[in-house]
Amino acid sequence: MRAWEANFRKVEPYTPGEQPKNPRVIKLNTNENPYPPSPAAAEVLRSMDPALLRKYPDPDSSLLRDAIAEYYGICPDRVFVGVGSDDVLGMAFLTFFNGPKPVLFPNITYSFYDVWADLFRVPYETQPLDKDFRIVPEDYMKPNGGIVIANPNAPTGVELSRDLIEEIVKANQESVVIVDEAYVDFGARSALPLTEKYENLLVVQTFSKSRAFAGVRIGFAMGHPSLINALNCVKNSYNSYTMTTPSILLGAAVMKDRAYFEESTAKVIATRERVKKELSALGFTFGDSKSNFIFAKREGTDAKKLFEAMRADGIFVRYFNKPLIRDYLRISIGTDEEMDTFLGYVKQYLAKQGS
Repeated sequence: MRAWEANFRKVEPYTPGEQPKNPRVIKLNTNENPYPPSPAAAEVLRSMDPALLRKYPDPDSSLLRDAIAEYYGICPDRVFVGVGSDDVLGMAFLTFFNGPKPVLFPNITYSFYDVWADLFRVPYETQPLDKDFRIVPEDYMKPNGGIVIANPNAPTGVELSRDLIEEIVKANQESVVIVDEAYVDFGARSALPLTEKYENLLVVQTFSKSRAFAGVRIGFAMGHPSLINALNCVKNSYNSYTMTTPSILLGAAVMKDRAYFEESTAKVIATRERVKKELSALGFTFGDSKSNFIFAKREGTDAKKLFEAMRADGIFVRYFNKPLIRDYLRISIGTDEEMDTFLGYVKQYLAKQGS
């Protein structure tokens, strides 16, 4: 090792889902929305004055923040925006988790949480899910430096009820509780109303899933003004201009198109429920997903081999070669046509395997 390499910050990085270069594959591995974003986005791009690009963007992202606040019926000072929910969550780890006590989150959840903890030198402890991949609230009723809950959880898709979230928040008012709601718009109940009651609760959402904006990178947090102010202080100490002007304009326009948003999410939910029935008929088991994916396994079927066979034939799903979940595949919900192709492939594969 060269002498200067000894000073590098060493972290095991997060591994994102594969992004295949072939546009003709059926991509069901990264939980993207199969439908385009609101037509309002195209209108913004057509009408945007290129001269805006020579100036720095609004560091407060006021237009976008105000649109989010209006949509959810809250004050703008309760909204923080960032470059995707990963940016918002990473900023929250850096801002709120600086004490000696461990931050708590499940042992099976979004795998970026432990990466941020390691990156920012945050002590943490993972708490086991029960046999049905559900959080055990009692595991979070002990001294801690913060709590992070993905709801619905990733990669399982299981929802924790708002009542149980409130139990956890109420019992931990000396630390910040973050509820990561990346998938909440696909049938789950948001914890947002609880932020009016508990000052220590931060709810984080994203444009990447339900608003089909994964390529634009917009995330946001909602909570008490004291939490939002703290996030802004840290952000402005690192990079005041995190949001680009096109992102601000696009995000504000898309947020205002409630009708398209509701139509798009309803289509994903309907397809998900149909695919659940068909997978169940094929012998797969899974939790009651409230997300835009299904986390499924089948007794007697090697998940890794099925994953590899599908990938070789241009159907991408997600496989996690980790203890406790290596028998499962996470299947993003695509269009009806894409899901029919996926199901047809699985039926043929199982027939060839004689199972």
